[in-house]
Amino acid sequence: MYIRTTPEKLWVALTSADFAQQYWRGARPEAEWKAGGSWKLVYPDGRVTDMGEIVEFEPPKRLGIRWRNEFRPELKAEGWSLCTMEIEPMGEAVKLTVAHSIEREGSKFIAAVTEGWPQILSNLKSLLETGSVVLGPK
Repeated sequence: MYIRTTPEKLWVALTSADFAQQYWRGARPEAEWKAGGSWKLVYPDGRVTDMGEIVEFEPPKRLGIRWRNEFRPELKAEGWSLCTMEIEPMGEAVKLTVAHSIEREGSKFIAAVTEGWPQILSNLKSLLETGSVVLGPK
């Protein structure tokens, strides 16, 4: 995906809980933003939907999160996934590449995040470029 912004602004958007809550449809990422730091995604009612660890932290280029779903037992049972986000400057824009994988054939977790990422990323792009999101809180 290409976003008309700078790598630094995109990095802040990815790592600022207040900003991210806007495009995560109300969920709030809470983290120790450093390699080895904890990470979790929390709904406004306090439920932890996902949790994990920051495994790569290279501002403003690369973020990697080891991530497990905590909300749905069948997804939690699948174990840990890896989500990587790479930021590459492209003139007046940046290229954001998000890869989310798990070492499990036919993963229900990957099917679920495959549905969710387009919503989150569309909101992120819209918020950075226009100041508003496409899809509001769930």
